Amino acid sequence: MGWNVYLSGEIHTDWRQEIMDGAAKLDLPVSFSAPVTDHGASDDCGVAIMGAEDQKFWHDHKGAKLNAVRTRTLIEKADIVVVRFGEKYKQWNAAFDAGMAAALGKSLIVLHGPDHQHALKEVDAAALAVAEQPEQVVQMFDYVINSRLP
Repeated sequence: MGWNVYLSGEIHTDWRQEIMDGAAKLDLPVSFSAPVTDHGASDDCGVAIMGAEDQKFWHDHKGAKLNAVRTRTLIEKADIVVVRFGEKYKQWNAAFDAGMAAALGKSLIVLHGPDHQHALKEVDAAALAVAEQPEQVVQMFDYVINSRLP
């Protein structure tokens, strides 16, 4: 069986690549998808395709709705959704993705450092697992797929 994993959240570090490399190293039957991680493209996609807006609200609104087409579709197709909350920026969209995954009954893994434990307690409560490092997520995949412990 192949597993579909959606990697959501923080876009300023290489955590996605770490997980994909770790899964490949263990030869796990996992395929990955993610949001558009080019911040500028994600912000400006709506106006680039549908036309400029005078007000920033409508500029952002167009982009958010267009990005939601991708996000909703890929989360709906995912077996597992991993949501990463980074240290440097507030990922409001990641909280939305975590909520959507939970509402759709998807297996949710949340990834964040110990500094976010209190702020994300409700998100963590909706998750089936919480990890602090990308390597732990790979180990979780290996366990649920192969029943193998590190």
